[in-house]
Amino acid sequence: MAGNKLWTLLTHLHSLAGPVLTLVYPLYASVVAIESPSKVDDQQWLAYWIIYSFLTLAEIVLESLLEWVIIWYDVKLLFVAWLVLPQFMGAAFLYERFVREHIRRYVTGRGQAHNQPSLIQAHPKIHKQQTKKSPTGSKPRKKFVDFIIPKKGDNQEAY
Repeated sequence: MAGNKLWTLLTHLHSLAGPVLTLVYPLYASVVAIESPSKVDDQQWLAYWIIYSFLTLAEIVLESLLEWVIIWYDVKLLFVAWLVLPQFMGAAFLYERFVREHIRRYVTGRGQAHNQPSLIQAHPKIHKQQTKKSPTGSKPRKKFVDFIIPKKGDNQEAY
């Protein structure tokens, strides 16, 4: 009897974890980021919402296939935790590594990134990890492409 109540409690906590992890915490963190003077957290949360939108669209398109994947909800929770948690900065990593270059090429019309610091470079802990020396030389290797940051003098505002 007590085992059934515990299982019911765990089931409810599990079903609550999804909305809290995917929507409530990112919403709170986005509001805090907007109110802070730093651009680093703004970029992290914008990257999160872009990646989360892609994930949601993919789920809608692949819904009939994902119904057959029993552990999909658990995998999604772990993936979103990696995107959201500031220790990992997964959203910034995925955006810089896979999404940004396509956006630059097809949406903004810019080809190569210009030499302004990216979100990863602005975050000291991650920047230290990504500027390890290459095995063949003493120059640091750059693992990530810079974020899209308007050049000085561009007076375009996002609405």
